Amino acid sequence: MAAATERIVVQATAQDKRAIAAKAKRLDLAVSELMRRGAFAYQSTEADADLSALADAAKGAADRAAASIDDALDFIEASNRRIAAMDAKSQKRARPNRSRRTLVS
Repeated sequence: MAAATERIVVQATAQDKRAIAAKAKRLDLAVSELMRRGAFAYQSTEADADLSALADAAKGAADRAAASIDDALDFIEASNRRIAAMDAKSQKRARPNRSRRTLVS
C-alpha cells in the first residue's frame, strides 16, 4: 500500500472515539486503517434499494412461472381425460356385441 499522504478529519463524540479505538485495538489495527476499511466497505442504501427491487422482480417472475406451470398441468390433465374418453369409445366400437351372437349346431 502506498504511504498515506493526505489527512481526513472525522468528527466523533468522545464515546464514539473510545469505541472506535477499542475496536481497532481488538482487531490489531491502527485507527486510521480501521476507518479506511470501514469507509471502503460501506454500502449506501441505494444498493439495498436495488437489491430489494431485484428481489421483487425475481419473486414476480417466479409467481408468473408457477402460474404458467399450473396452467400447463391443467391443460395436460384435461388432455389426458379427452384421450382416455377417446380410448374408451374406441374400445367399445372394437368389441363385438356378445348378445347378438347365435349358436351354430
